[in-house]
Amino acid sequence: MIPLLSHRNDTILVVGLGKSGLSAARALTAAGADVSVWDDLPEQRDRATAEGFTLFDCESGDMSALDQVIWSPGVPHTHPTPHPLAEKARAANLKLRCDVDLLATAQTDATFIGITGTNGKSTTTALTAHVLAAGGKRVEVGGNLGFTALDLAPLDADGIYVLELSSYQTELTPNLNCATAVLLNVTPDHLERHGGLDGYIAAKAQLFAHQTDGATAIVGNDDTPSKTITQQLTCHGHHRVINISAEADVSGGVSVTNGVLNDNHFDDSGTIDLRGLKTLPGKHNWQNAAAAYTVARTHGVPAEAIAQAFTTFPGLRHRQEFVGASNGVTFVNDSKATNANAAEKALSCYGSVYWIAGGVAKAGGITALGPLFGRIRHAFLIGESAQDFGAELTKAGVATSTHETLEDATIDAGRMAFADGDKDATVLLSPACASFDMFKDFEERGDAFRATVLDTWPEVAA
Repeated sequence: MIPLLSHRNDTILVVGLGKSGLSAARALTAAGADVSVWDDLPEQRDRATAEGFTLFDCESGDMSALDQVIWSPGVPHTHPTPHPLAEKARAANLKLRCDVDLLATAQTDATFIGITGTNGKSTTTALTAHVLAAGGKRVEVGGNLGFTALDLAPLDADGIYVLELSSYQTELTPNLNCATAVLLNVTPDHLERHGGLDGYIAAKAQLFAHQTDGATAIVGNDDTPSKTITQQLTCHGHHRVINISAEADVSGGVSVTNGVLNDNHFDDSGTIDLRGLKTLPGKHNWQNAAAAYTVARTHGVPAEAIAQAFTTFPGLRHRQEFVGASNGVTFVNDSKATNANAAEKALSCYGSVYWIAGGVAKAGGITALGPLFGRIRHAFLIGESAQDFGAELTKAGVATSTHETLEDATIDAGRMAFADGDKDATVLLSPACASFDMFKDFEERGDAFRATVLDTWPEVAA
C-alpha cells in the first residue's frame, strides 16, 4: 500500500467504491485522514460500512468542510449526466482526482510511464514492464491493469511505475507528470461518457498536458486523431515526440513493416523480427511492440536486451493467449474479444481458423467480419447469438455448427482441426460477444476454454 502521510489531517470524501475507490479509502484512512465514502449501489455501501467506513450524507453533507474529493473513474462526473456530488464538489471549488493522482503526488521521486489508447494498452503496459524488468529496472505495473494504483509498492528514485490509463483516468489526474507518455491509437469509444468523439480525444490527450518540458511523448501514427495530437505536441515544442507505426515506415520514429521492427530514431540500422513471436501475433501487437521498444530505449534498455525480452513475454490471459500447440494445431484464447472489432484483430492473424464464437452480441453483430470469413474453416457457435451468427455465416458459405456449451464447442473444434490435418490450423476462441448469457465475465469464459483444452489434449502444453 502506498503511504499517503501528507493527507493525515485532511477531511476527504471518496466517491465510488469499486476496486480503486476502496483502495483509496483504505490508504487514506491508514494515513490518518478523516474519510467518508459514497457509492450509488447499496451493496457497495454495505461493503464499505462493514469495513468501518462512514457514509457521506449526499443530501445535507457539507462539501465546504472537505479538503479533497477522490473520484473513482467509473463514476460519470460530466457526461452523459454529471453525478450530483460532482456538481457539488465543483461548486465548492474542489478538484476531482482519482487514485492514480494520489500515487503521483505521493511518489514524487519515482519515474512514471503512462500508457493509453483505445486498443492495445493492456498488452503494451504488460510488455513494457516485462522489457524494462528484463533490462534491470525496478518496476511496478498497474493502474487500469492488475493492481490498483495505491496497492502498488512504494518506489524511490530508481523505480519506475508503468501505468495503464483509461480515458476515465486521464481526465482525473491533474498532477500526473509522466516522464514518458504513450498514446497508441484513438478510435471512437466511450462517446456517451465524454460527450462525443472530441471529448474522448481530449481526455486521451490529457496524458500529455501535465508533462514538464522535455518529457517524451510516444504517439501512434496510424489514425487521424493520433496524428492530429502529434502535430499539436510538435507545434507546442515542449515535448520530445517520437512517432510509432505498424502501417508504414516513420521517418525519425519506430515502425514495423511486414513484421520487422525498424528503429529510425535511436539506431538507424536497428531491426527486430517480430514474426515468430507467438505471444505477439498480428499488426496490432506489432504496434504494441513498437511502443514498448520505444519506451524501453528511452529509459536506457539496449535493443539487444529488448529483442530477447520479447521472446520471453508470456502474453496476457484472454488476449490472444497462446494456450498450446500439437501436431500443427494451435489453441488460442481470445475471450477478451467481446465485439467484432476485437475479434477482427485475432481472425486476421491466422489463416486456417476453427472459430468458436457467440454469446451476447453487440450492435452490428459480426457483419464487419465479412472480409475475414474466408479464413474460417468451420464456426462453432454458442450462446444466444448462435442462431443469428449461424444464418449470416451460412449465407456467406461458412460451415457452422451450434453447441450447448463452450466445452462441447472446444472439443469438437479441436477434434475437427486434428482430423483435417492442416499443419497451420488454429482453434480460436474469439467470441465477438459479451459472455453474460453463459459466464460471469470474459475471464471465466477464457478459463473454461483453457481448462477444456488442457484437460482434453494435455500434450499441447508440452
